[in-house]
Amino acid sequence: MVRKVRLELVGLDGNAFNLLGQFQRAAQREGWTEDEIRAVIDEATSADYDHLLRTLIKHTEPTDHGL
Repeated sequence: MVRKVRLELVGLDGNAFNLLGQFQRAAQREGWTEDEIRAVIDEATSADYDHLLRTLIKHTEPTDHGL
């Protein structure tokens, strides 16, 4: 099972650095270890922007107050 953080990606600034920062902060709030966070970020940045988005989508779930 893939671990996920509660983060609404829709509506965020689509800049890659912003998305990675938002993911990192959400994961830290939810108690992920630095190694767990680094593994997702390393995977997300291992290819192109589309791969980054697919990786973050895989590791997030929308919040209850999404758009």
